[in-house]
Amino acid sequence: MHITASAVSLNVEDVEASSTFLSTHFGFHQDAAAPGYASLSRPDAGLNVIYLRVGLPTLPADQRDERARGQILAFVVDDLEGELARLQREGVAITMPLTVEEWGERAFQVRDPNGVIVQLVDWNGATAG
Repeated sequence: MHITASAVSLNVEDVEASSTFLSTHFGFHQDAAAPGYASLSRPDAGLNVIYLRVGLPTLPADQRDERARGQILAFVVDDLEGELARLQREGVAITMPLTVEEWGERAFQVRDPNGVIVQLVDWNGATAG
């Protein structure tokens, strides 16, 4: 197998709200859109984020009413504190404060208007000895 691209698809109630949030606060741009659908990317992310409207008839029947819950869009960044400060200045609610795990991961989280969790991460924390 040779993988040529990666994407994550999330079913949400309001595609435009999630798309606008990711564009406004995380620098993604919309590559394609149609009623109930948006595909976003940024050159350094390594994947596309696709939003599908809940109930979209093109989805298999057993997926149409499923909503994105519990998934985390995690992005590793160079300046975690800088991103935290920027998002706070932009008025984005921080839903998980900056946390340092014993294995060295540092992260904080926000949620988009549909409840999709976006986590920014770095690996600059102290590791367990």
